[in-house]
Parts: sequence; structure tokens; C-alpha cells
Amino acid sequence: MSSEKILNNALHAALLTILLLIPYVNSAPSIPEDLGQVNQWFNSVVKPYTQRKGSLDPPLETAEAATKVIKVRKDGSGDFNTIAKAIASVPSGNTKRTIIWIGPGKYDEKITIDRDKPFITLYGSPNAVPTLSFNGTAAKYGTVDSATLIVMSDYFVAANLIIANSAPMPDGQIVGAQAVALRASGDKQAFYNCRILGYQDTLCDDRGNHFFKNCYIEGTVDFIFGSGKSIYLGTELHVLGTEGLRVITAQARELTSEDQGYSFVHCSITGDGKGAYLGRAWKSRPLVVFAYTNMGSVVDPTGWSDNFHPDRDSLVFYGEYKGKGEGSNLSKRVPYTKVLSDNAAQPFISLDFIKANTWLLPPPTL
Repeated sequence: MSSEKILNNALHAALLTILLLIPYVNSAPSIPEDLGQVNQWFNSVVKPYTQRKGSLDPPLETAEAATKVIKVRKDGSGDFNTIAKAIASVPSGNTKRTIIWIGPGKYDEKITIDRDKPFITLYGSPNAVPTLSFNGTAAKYGTVDSATLIVMSDYFVAANLIIANSAPMPDGQIVGAQAVALRASGDKQAFYNCRILGYQDTLCDDRGNHFFKNCYIEGTVDFIFGSGKSIYLGTELHVLGTEGLRVITAQARELTSEDQGYSFVHCSITGDGKGAYLGRAWKSRPLVVFAYTNMGSVVDPTGWSDNFHPDRDSLVFYGEYKGKGEGSNLSKRVPYTKVLSDNAAQPFISLDFIKANTWLLPPPTL
């Protein structure tokens, strides 16, 4: 490593330390510590489009003013009988909020929404949640392209969906057995009440700002990974399996100057086994914070892994703030765990973390 690069890395680290010591001021109220107040807080902060005119991104305001609904029904009673056909009907350069209302049932499709089709919503009725499923694996498609649902476009919303990769659990012997259910590769995306199911690499939180609320995500190894910048609020993280390596996050930041990281707020961590890591240093400078999270006994007492790279211990940002449950005991945590003060935690419990004030809207209702 050159002396210039070493100096730059030192300067980035020093700047981050300084920023964490400066009193933090949110432009939006912080997520409350009391779980019982979260929904009221959300409704007061994330108001509908009709109450936010003039404060949202102009292209988003234009799109929300001209909503279109397309129905997908397996029985042929809708506009289309597959999700892929419905997405194909959306024009390139789309400028309208297009809600694709998916009827009940299982849709065995591999779905991609390209970058030139923003403002799409995939919606399932909360009392008849549809399942999107495919069995793609890394061996056939490459890891990130194995996803059942790949969303490349901006301003995407998903509500009331089951998104699954049905490929079998990797046995550690077959090369390329990892299989992604969802790949979030666009900016300003929101996911509400979605179940994201798989084993290794379930969710590729790839790039851009994302918001997950009241979701369920399960997997075995690195089941939330990538270079996105996301808040997970009120979401259950379920660790599958009882043997072998199990890791929840593999966040992929490599420079402190990169604007990315994961913040888990009021989440719960469940599972049947023990010894699961909150995250591992897959890349050199991951940023992951757990705040107000209820951690079950499935969490390894050490909390985090440097992935056998002790040189990364001083580079990672693995933070915890006011955890609950047996797995949140800090007494045996690895030394590079950052136990956050009230002030240091503020950036991670605010929607400012994902710059949400100009784009995040409540979930649709049909």
C-alpha cells in the first residue's frame, strides 16, 4: 500500500471519529426507543404524497400524480397472468407510478425490473399474499444474477409479498450453490411487509438507499450482503440451521468515504441454533449497526467476525446500541465492537441515514 493511500485512510478514519463526536442534529425526529410508539412516529413522519407536495423529489411528485394500476391474476381474470408480462408492458422511461397488483398464488418466475423503468410498485393484498419463487443458483447465473427478483430501477416499492429462492440449502460441497431471493440494485426503494426467503446470500442489498419495514428475512450465511445503504425497521432476521458457519450480514464497504451501510432498528434475531455472527468482514470496512434490537440466544457471544483478517479489526464499524435479549450481552464481544453512546447512535436511528425525507412514502393500499 502506498504512503499516500495510508495517509488518506488515516484521514478518513480521523474524520469519521470527529463526526461521531459532534452533536448530531436530525432533520426528522429519531426513531423512538419505545417500540409501542414506532407506528405513530412513522405515520407522523412519513406522510402520504398528498400531504408532501412541494417537498418530494420532483420526478417522484410527477409520478405519484398519475398512478396506474395493472392487475396480474393467475386465473386470467386480470390484465396479465404473469408478473413478467406486466413489467414488460411498462414503457421504458416510465414517468407514472405503476402499481402491479399481484393476485394470490405462487408465481414461478425469474423477474428483472430494468433501470429504465422507475416508479414501479409490486403489491400483494395483505390477506392474500402472493409468492414469487425461482430456483436460480450462482452456478448457473452468477451470485447476484441468481435472484428471483432483481430490481435495478429507482423509486421501487414492494408491499405484502413473499420473495423466495427455492434452490436447496448449500451443503458446503457443491460449488455455486448460493442462491439470492431479492437483489435491490436501485436507489430510493422501499419494502413493506415482505418475507424474503433463502439460505446463503438471501438478500443482495446491492446499492442505493433502501428502507425495509415489518419484513422477515431468513438465511444461513451472509444472508444480507452488498454495498447498499439501508434501514431495517421492525424486521425479523431468522437464522436457519444449527451447524456450520452462520452469518447475518456481509456488508461490503471498502472505503470510509463510501456512503453505505446497514442500520437495524427495533429488529429481532431468531433461530434454533447458536453461534451465529451479526456480521463478518467480507470486505475491509463494513458498516453495520444494531439499535434497540432483540437478540435471541442464536447470536454468538462474541458478536462479530473479522473473517480471519485481524488487520480489519481497526477498520470495521460494527456498532450496537441498547440491545435486548440473551444475545445482546456485551461482556464477551470482540474488542472492535463499538458500543454506541446516545449521540453516536443518532445518525443510525434517523431516516436521514437514507435521505428519506424527499422520497419515502407510506405503503400503498388498494
